[in-house]
Amino acid sequence: MFNLREYQKRPNRLADYLPWAALIAPGIVLNKDGSFQRTARYRGPDLDSSTQSELVATSARINDALKRFGSGWAIFFEADRHEISEYPKSDFPDLASWLVEQERKGAFEADLTHYDSTFYLTLCYLPPEDRTNKAQDLLLETPDNDKGFDARDHLNAFINQSDRAFDLFAGTLPELEMLDDDETLTYLHGTISTKRHPIVSPEIPLYLDAILADCALTGGLAPMLGDAHMRIITITSFPGSTTAGILDALNNLGISYRWSSRFISMDKVEAIKVLGKYRRQWFAKRKSVMSILKEVMTNEQSVLVDTDADNKVFDADAAMQELGGDLVSYGYFTTTITVWDKDIALVDEKLRIVERTVNSAGFTTINETVNAIDAWLGSLPGHTYANVRQPIISSLNLAHMTPLSSVWAGQEYNEHFNALSLLMAETGGATPFRLNLHQGDVGHSIVAGPTGAGKSVLVSLIAMQFRRYDDSQVYIFDKGGSARTATLAMGGTWFDLGGADDIGEAAFQPLANIDEANKRVWAHEWICDLIAHEEIVLTPEYKEGIWSALVSLSQAPKSERTLTGLSALFQSNVLRQALQPYTLSGPHGRLLDADLDKLNLGSVQCFEMEELMHTKSTVLPVLTYLFHRLEEKFDGKPTLLILDEAWVFLDDPEFAGRIREWLKTLRKRNVSVVFATQSLSDIANSSIAPALIESCPSRIFLPNERALEPQQHKIYESFGLNVRQIAIISRAASKREYYFQSSKGNRLFDLALGPIALAFTASSSKQDHQLLDRVIAEGGGDFVSSFLTHKNLEWANSLIDIYPQNQ
Repeated sequence: MFNLREYQKRPNRLADYLPWAALIAPGIVLNKDGSFQRTARYRGPDLDSSTQSELVATSARINDALKRFGSGWAIFFEADRHEISEYPKSDFPDLASWLVEQERKGAFEADLTHYDSTFYLTLCYLPPEDRTNKAQDLLLETPDNDKGFDARDHLNAFINQSDRAFDLFAGTLPELEMLDDDETLTYLHGTISTKRHPIVSPEIPLYLDAILADCALTGGLAPMLGDAHMRIITITSFPGSTTAGILDALNNLGISYRWSSRFISMDKVEAIKVLGKYRRQWFAKRKSVMSILKEVMTNEQSVLVDTDADNKVFDADAAMQELGGDLVSYGYFTTTITVWDKDIALVDEKLRIVERTVNSAGFTTINETVNAIDAWLGSLPGHTYANVRQPIISSLNLAHMTPLSSVWAGQEYNEHFNALSLLMAETGGATPFRLNLHQGDVGHSIVAGPTGAGKSVLVSLIAMQFRRYDDSQVYIFDKGGSARTATLAMGGTWFDLGGADDIGEAAFQPLANIDEANKRVWAHEWICDLIAHEEIVLTPEYKEGIWSALVSLSQAPKSERTLTGLSALFQSNVLRQALQPYTLSGPHGRLLDADLDKLNLGSVQCFEMEELMHTKSTVLPVLTYLFHRLEEKFDGKPTLLILDEAWVFLDDPEFAGRIREWLKTLRKRNVSVVFATQSLSDIANSSIAPALIESCPSRIFLPNERALEPQQHKIYESFGLNVRQIAIISRAASKREYYFQSSKGNRLFDLALGPIALAFTASSSKQDHQLLDRVIAEGGGDFVSSFLTHKNLEWANSLIDIYPQNQ
């Protein structure tokens, strides 16, 4: 006969112990016991940026969601901490940006302690047995054609109830996203395999247990999964009281683990029954049998009682009161932490690290040996029968002890560009931080902090890292030449507005193209603004005179379309005198009255404004002209517009009003505006402060040791920062750490700059500018290589040969 023992029902392989049977609806798994389960990926609040009151409120809302579950429901929380070993790959159009990226990539990969956590919430529901429904039919009168509940009805009921539950969680947690079929199978596979890779749902998604199990499970006191040794830690007892995020320290460990918490919920009647049993048992233990006999014989109450048992009676009674008041629900709670490694010595070290962390929070743990396989199976989502720990806890304790808090590592992708994040930085807890300025389709941002805290370095690095996006453009309005090195290194053009003694490269011809109707309309508005700026009341006659002069000038040769030429065509002496300061005969003519416009906009452009700021009357006409020219380049390509020393733009009420309108229109043109300033008060005191703060959902705050001072504290609060966040800013390391605030999350991060990045982003001293002048004068066509050599970074030139565009 054939040997058919392989097909007998006795379980002898991993697939036989797994609960999953089939996918029966989008993201919904049918288990072998008839239960349904579905999973969501979520992220909890970051404890580092949350106040105690915020954490208490979050725990209360989570408790409100958890206490709605009754008998038949099981809730699984899981934190999957995994190593990040690969640095994201991007292409850069210029050598300098590519060199900076290669340096950052090398530093990241050399440090093998980068970890991130992904969090999952699984709801599992077992419908009532058929005989329960039959008993219901005996009590309720139903129509003859009513066939009662079938499997489809139970499934629809599960979908509706789980939808409502996930909506409650989504209203509390910063992020929650339902898993589709492929993501669900990928997640389930990751819990039972050492091979992490995406799983595609089969055309007929049945026999999931056999499909997903691709690693052998070896039992014993020290089990193995595939070729990896496993250690499972179970929490067996709890501290006297719990607080929100009591086990948050696990989120900072530099190891991989699976932290699984299972809560088998009970309805109110069942919970009262269990609590009543505990209360009776402890009440009976208050006095020994001999004490009770003595009381009966002497008819006197015993003086001595077991106070520990008496306290537990009151504890059980208090639990029943909370349950009766619908403040909480109760259930069986099991939490395990699984670590693994191919090296048995390393896995034991990971075990000790987890034990120390959990024990320091007041918990008692056990390293599972005899019960190891059962404990591991109990950690799998949907497995409700293995390793059920008897002590019950409340839903509020559950909200405190489950992996609901997290270290926010930023968004891995820029969803607006459908590309990688802007840059990779470092944050606490061995976790990398991914910086993205975009929140949805809005990339406008604020960078603020005191002088000397690292603003210019951050802005220059953001500009260089922005080049990773295809067809990207970078335009910088700078002060003090802080972005000059980065601009020249990226192959861009640096304009020193107001820095030349005569009409040089920084000379503009605003009226050059007034032969085009739309340009003539703009020129009319621009000239009117110039004259109004001279405190001339523009009457209709004056406006008509300006327009007539522009029409006449538009027919002249292009080289003659200057402000001097326009002034000669004015019939009014008042208009000529008002325009005179901006012509060659006036103090500002060298900037605005050229007969050839030297402004040829490329993909990288920097305008130095320090000298321009000294002549306040020139700032508005020059900047409005430059913005007009830049609008021609805002054609939908990813564009970064950096406004350093933003007070220059916000100080003038008229220009501030224009910025408010530009913020609305530039977003539609795929332009991200970054306001950088040395003082938050520049923005807070601006006439458009509410609109500016609302339009810039991403904000980066520089370290400020005076942030806790009352006046400074009030300004930070106006930007939506809480007490804890302001304290973080006050303690942050100057020129190294930055605090990022957004609607998605908040985090303190470190740029971790290497010598190459510092050479391009932090070279802004007087000596550095002299060096730049010398490198430019030497010529040779290879600015980057020559500059690095002068900076004693010759070794970096060896990377130039492997630059992809040199191949």
